[in-house]
Amino acid sequence: MRRAEMERIKMLERSVIYPSHPPFTDDHSLPLSHLDTDPNLHLTVRYLRVYVSTPTTLHPFHVISSALSRALPHFYPLAATLRPRLWCAAGQGLPLLRAAADFTLDSVHHLDDDAAAASPLAEQLAPDPGPDEAMEHPCSLQVTVFACGGFTLGAAIHHALCDGMGGSMFFNAVAELARGAARITAEPVWERARLLGPREPARVECALVGEFLRLEKGSVPYEQNVGKICREWFHVSDESVDALKKSLFHHSGLNFTVFEALGAYIWRAKVLASGIEGGEMVKFAYSINIRRLVQPPLPAGYWGNGCVPMYVQLSAKDLIEKPIWETAELIKKSKSNVTDEYVRSYVDFQALHFGDGITVGKEVSGFTDWRHLGHSSVDFGWGGPVTVFPLGRNLLGSVEPCFFLPYSTATSGRSDGFKVLVNLRDTAFPTFREHMKFFSILSKS
Repeated sequence: MRRAEMERIKMLERSVIYPSHPPFTDDHSLPLSHLDTDPNLHLTVRYLRVYVSTPTTLHPFHVISSALSRALPHFYPLAATLRPRLWCAAGQGLPLLRAAADFTLDSVHHLDDDAAAASPLAEQLAPDPGPDEAMEHPCSLQVTVFACGGFTLGAAIHHALCDGMGGSMFFNAVAELARGAARITAEPVWERARLLGPREPARVECALVGEFLRLEKGSVPYEQNVGKICREWFHVSDESVDALKKSLFHHSGLNFTVFEALGAYIWRAKVLASGIEGGEMVKFAYSINIRRLVQPPLPAGYWGNGCVPMYVQLSAKDLIEKPIWETAELIKKSKSNVTDEYVRSYVDFQALHFGDGITVGKEVSGFTDWRHLGHSSVDFGWGGPVTVFPLGRNLLGSVEPCFFLPYSTATSGRSDGFKVLVNLRDTAFPTFREHMKFFSILSKS
């Protein structure tokens, strides 16, 4: 992105959006679950939704700010503070920034091209609170309107408040009200300590939790130094993924999902390209939704963190030397390890060792699939977003996460396949790109 375009984004105002009516009578604190307070979730998640222009006299900023005000009585903890507990007091509001760009979304390819991953432009389209501000305002938003009439909605939400599904529930409620609904469809449920609190007495009966997590007093997640980290898009066609899955099936007789097959391939390629010593333990990390898995299941309106991390762990030497299908099989089998007992033991481990420096160690590769999370359903009256773009660079204890993302619906000729957004140490990218040519060669064949 040219610097001239970066400088043509102007901040116009900073508003504080207050609930349309008082959501409570007395100031109070709200308990968080030990999934919410997991040290690996002590971070702000930033991402963008990109909306194309449609004929209308309504201004996106005014429509969204009005709907936000009406939604906040239901989701008032988003306007609370996190010092040190979640504190809800009268007069709290949610910051909403208003910005304008004097160029079109089409001129920057709706933030869906290769340049978007490395461009400083995207960073200007969402709030970027510092550590103290993120605790004072754990949720802040930004609406940037472009010259074409399209706009972006940038979000910065502290992970302690919600995961991706909880955030989507909030934004869908705002969108419902923006489209003219009299009330929201799904009423949010808090009750986090009751539904996902530790047992009495707390106990870790699933040995896997102790294998994956360790205690390093004084350690802080995401402080591992692996050098400069960059990010790039990689295009993956349906044909190339099918070819990979067929190859793995030929050697193993097993059917793998896209996440299992491509995740195994990319994990191996990242470790190989990074030159990690053979004896170093490396981890593949991903989240599993436990809302329907725990007993009893969480209620439909639960919007707190409802996922637990799962890890596959190998030495770098074993990962590189194993055939990819064996690694994919380990990922497939790991899913069955997430039981109600695993969840309860994970929660109890967090309760027993909170403040003891819980860490998952170094050389963690985090993976997440955003293709089916419901981001595209957030329609404020102009249609759903054409592009969804994560800005975060930390995930599940990993400083080099990988996102599977759909192509923008505004990008012509890209209906086939999807894209992968890879964060990786800069020195590893030349070799990593060579491994990813497998997908580009098939895409052009």
